[in-house]
Formats: sequence, structure tokens, C-alpha cells
Amino acid sequence: MRAVRSAQPLPVRSLRNGPLPSWLLFACTLLGCALSMLPVATRAAERVDVALVLAVDVSESVDSARFTLQMAGIAAAFEAPEVQRAVLAGPNHAMLIALVQWSNHPNLSVPWTLLTSPEDVHAFAAQVRRLRRTEKGFTCMSVALRSIADKLLTQLPVPAGRTVVDVSGDGAENCNPREPVDAVRDDLVAAGVTVNGLPILEGDEADTLEAWYRAHVIGGDASFLIAAHGFEDFERAMRRKFITEISGHPEQAAAQFAGRR
Repeated sequence: MRAVRSAQPLPVRSLRNGPLPSWLLFACTLLGCALSMLPVATRAAERVDVALVLAVDVSESVDSARFTLQMAGIAAAFEAPEVQRAVLAGPNHAMLIALVQWSNHPNLSVPWTLLTSPEDVHAFAAQVRRLRRTEKGFTCMSVALRSIADKLLTQLPVPAGRTVVDVSGDGAENCNPREPVDAVRDDLVAAGVTVNGLPILEGDEADTLEAWYRAHVIGGDASFLIAAHGFEDFERAMRRKFITEISGHPEQAAAQFAGRR
């Protein structure tokens, strides 16, 4: 069922009575606010081919320029014709997408949004370009994945053929979490979720981050990893990754990007 318009983003920092703590705002958003903001057509849709969560690192190492490269890269990827074709190519011709910024705490920047047409995809891309950074802090991936697992994925407005969490970042977990990233990843996989990774190989961890993502982050049916060779390469890597995630066919992405870095 075709959505008339994309869902609008929930204000993250500017509320009438002042900003709420990020953890409270995230909980409120995931437990009801995001669902109430979805268009009626989204709630009435019967099924989507894939539900995709973009979990984007905004920790201290990601400065303003790098944040802009990430958001612009995601937007440009969804503006690419090959990605739009993948969005609409499934049997239901529809997907759900949400975007979470994470560092010390996760913040839901784009709630579940239905994409059923090129216009919906372009509207989502424009929304991502307008996003503002939520906070800076440590690389608390375990906390982010746990919140996504327990609060966001439990609020799917319609059933999905596949559920995918796409984690991108330029560093390994450094928050000394109560539960390791591996344990949260394993819980997601046990629930039928695929976790894919996009490590950004830049800075002190460039030589080791890809191996860390392979060992601790990715998992589940047809899970995979595509590395970005620095923030300038983020758009290229994200576009290739979307083709694979949305279509569910790694060979399709490999063919389309043959010969590219």
C-alpha cells in the first residue's frame, strides 16, 4: 500500500518546555511517539520487504565535517537510481527505514518511515540532509544496539520480510558496557535480525577496525561488511551496502560495483 508522504522526523532537541534528557527522549520516541507520527497509510500497509535501521556513529571522533559527510553520503546513496530500484524491486514494493544517531546514548532521528515510491525515497534523502547532530561522546555501541533491539525493533508498524541493522562508525566500543557488543549482536541474530557493518577506516584504529567489526558486530543470515576508506569514501561504501541490504543479493551489488574501490 503506497504511502502518500514520508513520516516527519521527531524533534530531537527543541521541545516547547526545553530539551528532555536524551535517554528519556529516545525511550519516549521508541515506545509510542514515532509510531503515532507515521502516516495512516504506513500503519495500514500489510507488509514490507525489509525493515532497515541505520545506526550512525556520532561520537567525539566524528567532527562536524565528518558528520556532514555521513549524512550527505546516506542521502546521496538513496538518491542513486540503483538504490531506488532496489527499494521498489521486492514483491511488496515497499520498505521501512529508521535512522539512529548514537554515541553515549542512542537518539532516534528518523522514526519508522515507509518507502513505496521514488518520491518517498527522495523525501527521505532530503530529510537526512537536514538532520542535525544530536550529541558527542564515547563509542557506546552496545548501548545503542540494546536500545534498538528492545525498543525500536519491537515497534515495527507492519511486518517485514527481513529486518536489518546497519552499523557504521570509525571506532570500536570504548564504554566498558555491562554486556559486550557480541552478546547484544547474538540476541539480535537469535531474533532473526541481520546485523551488517560499515567500519570507517580512518585514524588510529584504521588498521584494526575492520577485523573488530567482523569479530564483534556483524552476524545473522547473509550478514556482511563493507569498509569505507575514510569519511570521503563513506558515500561509495554506503551506496554499495544499501544495494546488498535492500535487495538481499550480494552478487547484485558486486556486479554493479565491479572495478570500484
